[in-house]
Amino acid sequence: MVSVGKQTIRLTVAGTVMLLVAGCAQTDGADEIGRVLLALLVALVASKLGGELCVRVGQPAVLGELLLGIVVGNLALIGYHGLDFIGSDHSIEVIAELGVVLLLFQVGLESDLGETVKVGSSSLTVALLGVVAPLILGWGVAALWMPDAGTYAHIFVGATLCATSVGITARVLRDLRQTKTPAARIILGAAVIDDVLGLVILAIIQSAISATALGGALSPCGVALVVLKSVLFLICAPLVGRILVPQAFRLVARFKGEDLLLIAGLATCFGFAYIAKLVGLAPIVGAFAAGLMLEEAHWRDLQARGEHSLDELIAPLVGFLAPVFFFRMGVGVSLANLANLPALSLAAALTLVALVGKQVSGLGVLQKGVDRLSVGIGMIPRGEVGLIFAAVGTKLVIDRTPVVPPTVFAALIVTVACTTVVTPPLLKWSFSRSGAARRRS
Repeated sequence: MVSVGKQTIRLTVAGTVMLLVAGCAQTDGADEIGRVLLALLVALVASKLGGELCVRVGQPAVLGELLLGIVVGNLALIGYHGLDFIGSDHSIEVIAELGVVLLLFQVGLESDLGETVKVGSSSLTVALLGVVAPLILGWGVAALWMPDAGTYAHIFVGATLCATSVGITARVLRDLRQTKTPAARIILGAAVIDDVLGLVILAIIQSAISATALGGALSPCGVALVVLKSVLFLICAPLVGRILVPQAFRLVARFKGEDLLLIAGLATCFGFAYIAKLVGLAPIVGAFAAGLMLEEAHWRDLQARGEHSLDELIAPLVGFLAPVFFFRMGVGVSLANLANLPALSLAAALTLVALVGKQVSGLGVLQKGVDRLSVGIGMIPRGEVGLIFAAVGTKLVIDRTPVVPPTVFAALIVTVACTTVVTPPLLKWSFSRSGAARRRS
């Protein structure tokens, strides 16, 4: 413990010095590339420093990236404004959005639909309850705390509580060596389904808000069309991939150049993200669908030539760009917006219903002998998925007002952070409790 403490102190001091050096750098306001380089320097150093510190205390790295972003974003409170531009710079925003597109592509690559289907009806039931309960509860909280915001804003706040972070949940289960248990398989299967349903809900709400902003309304036929488009992307894309993608990759394998697999994978990701944008869906929907479509068999010929797998090639890009997204989300949180009782009470209420809503999902376990409490706890973390939803809401506007204003965004970030922090210790306790109960019986 002492050695870890000393290492942590040295790491903190070194990172702080680097941040101070970066913050003292002077850039001309018209020097766009200088501003971008400085912002990336600060974002990468801060996010990795925060991630390392959190990992050392048993928390996911994404939490540290978010928290250090909050620190940098609120330096103005102590009179320093040299890094204020990070939260509003368009170039950094584009880089961050690219990071989240690649992140969803990676999640799709890592999602095994076959294993999800094998889990059976329990995962589906758990996922449905895990979407419906938080959506309704979050909707109700938003309606009580934000009566003037409008129905769409209330629904959107509820929708941000629907999804479950597959990455955080998988990491915790792996650390606890519980990934092969029935409860873990149900949790991971339900988390994947949650994300798919969450993306469909996000697409519907986005379309409804866009129609309202143009003076219209989304009709039942419009809702059906959005759902159909989402299903075509998330369900039919893998089927199309089985026919077209192997042929395309075999063609690419005939080329003599280098880095062909990386380029082919990125082209697939960006192509589907762009098509999703063209048909009115979020680009992340297309990126997720592209990841679901690709299988290791598609690039076997390229691997035979010595290339790494696509998962390995994408990982460094996600490791570079995704932290910029989470860091920038933290920068966008104004602690001043939370320095009042209504905002703090909203954050507390959203966190409470976020916890309770996922516990309801545990009631969907149909198999005997599976600990429902562990399943419900495993569904709690919102992590990167909740941040993505919240970020989308800040860009949706009705009557020149963001659907997710700064105060609500800050409350949602608190909720995401809290659900991420409580899951590892609670899940460890729950599995220990259920294991002890099985040994006694």
